[in-house]
Amino acid sequence: MRQGRSLVKWQVVFTKQAQRDAKKLASSGLKDKAQELISLLETHPFKTPPSYEKLMGDLAGTYSRQHRLVYQV
Repeated sequence: MRQGRSLVKWQVVFTKQAQRDAKKLASSGLKDKAQELISLLETHPFKTPPSYEKLMGDLAGTYSRQHRLVYQV
């Protein structure tokens, strides 16, 4: 019998730019959706849906989700 796997919890660290953008989110209708996505990233950074895409160029090594949430694992 296989034992259940414990969930890995990732640490979410915000860049200075993300901290500034969070203030803008607080006054928009996207705050709840952004918080939902951040909670998902803490446990399953590659879970779909919602879909994500691997970014290229200057942002190589990062991923993007809905509403331009960019993150690195």
